[in-house]
Amino acid sequence: MAPELDRRTYDLLRLVDRHAPIGSIQLVELMQLHGYDIKDRTIRLTLSELDELGLTEKVPGKGRRLTESGRMELEQGDVNSRLEQIRARIAALTSRVSYDPIEDTGSTVASAAFLDAADIDETLRLLERLDSLPFGPIPVSLEESGEDEPGDYRLLTSSSITLDGVLLSHGVNADLSTAGVLEYEPVEATTAEADAGQSGVEHGGRIVRYVDVINGEGSSIDVISLLIEAGRSDVTSVIEGGETGLLIGDDREFPINRYEEARDLAVANRSSLGGVLDFRRPREQEQHPGGNSAWAFGSITYVGAGELLLTTLREYGLSDSWETLYGTIARNRLESVQAVSHAPPLDE
Repeated sequence: MAPELDRRTYDLLRLVDRHAPIGSIQLVELMQLHGYDIKDRTIRLTLSELDELGLTEKVPGKGRRLTESGRMELEQGDVNSRLEQIRARIAALTSRVSYDPIEDTGSTVASAAFLDAADIDETLRLLERLDSLPFGPIPVSLEESGEDEPGDYRLLTSSSITLDGVLLSHGVNADLSTAGVLEYEPVEATTAEADAGQSGVEHGGRIVRYVDVINGEGSSIDVISLLIEAGRSDVTSVIEGGETGLLIGDDREFPINRYEEARDLAVANRSSLGGVLDFRRPREQEQHPGGNSAWAFGSITYVGAGELLLTTLREYGLSDSWETLYGTIARNRLESVQAVSHAPPLDE
């Protein structure tokens, strides 16, 4: 009979599989980086249980690795519990956000792209171009990759999920609903749009419409990664010619009685961390099948700097390895593109 494992244990198995052989101390650090509040003793006890189940085994002097049974269980568990794992990870990271967009301090959720040393100069030039467009500012951190990470360097910037954490910290419960491909124009708002609080310069440009929508049932970040891999974006047209392009972003709903507060927080978040925003008023009554609804929601569509950066690097062939939900990092680790571009090389 197959063991019944919780989401946290599947995530632990996944990390053992990726970094094996690996010890408990490293696993504690990686689990915390991925949003879990967990102690070394808990990791050691869990590993002992997994050993007894025949899912992991000790490598003398090096740590644990998966057995063949462990690998089969991980693959099967991924299929059966993938959605719940993604929801739990997003919820955990969202709850750890302490970022205050007004003060521009606190912790954010980061996306990470992994780069080869030979591509750094071209990446920085591309970042400067992105930063000069309405998308900007795009604060980033360029660091050497960890021993168990791909590439020579790790490029970090803020994920769209940071916004959900900002809203949550102010008591605004936002529910991720869909993700998809968005038609985008790098233009200022019309007078009517500005008066209505819709997209414009302060929002990073104009999101015209959804070209494709996928209901991820709370798993929009995973859907975003799939869309990036599928090459559905077209940021190149925006960068090279200032034309209409295709971005990949996600949408969240929130109670309409918090509309002004949510809008102000989102605008402040975008102003400091970059990306593109779009706001929508409540659903009209006639849009509901019954003609009446007890629910009133506003929605925010957001392409965070993280999603924007990953799609752009993918389009230009500069990165084929990334993590949309790398973990939480302090805002002060992210610097302006200009500061990073003019910093001394990391290997000096």
